[in-house]
Amino acid sequence: MSSAVATTTAPKANMVSQYLIFSLANELFAVGTLRVREIIEYGNVTSVPMMPAFIRGVINLRGAVVPVIDLNARFGRARTEISRRTCVVILEVQAEGDTHILGIVVDAVSAVRQIDSAN
Repeated sequence: MSSAVATTTAPKANMVSQYLIFSLANELFAVGTLRVREIIEYGNVTSVPMMPAFIRGVINLRGAVVPVIDLNARFGRARTEISRRTCVVILEVQAEGDTHILGIVVDAVSAVRQIDSAN
């Protein structure tokens, strides 16, 4: 007696994720909101000697030393011009099994958008 079992796979539900949208040199970029710790006003960045040009320096974030990276310079462009809308997005980044906290300098933060995984 043989019996055949038919299996059906239910279609995966489309997942919706939230992204923080920010501008950098008149282009829009996004980062997942689960990686964003906070957004702070640009200021009090202490420069560190003998660092690559894309590292603006470090900030003291409630007693923790956080490196601040100029994404524009990291992408091989000119350094970001600081304006009143310039801010630092504090991110949690995982690399090689460790979690690191760092800040990225952006021209402005514009919105949080929900994007469907099907798109």
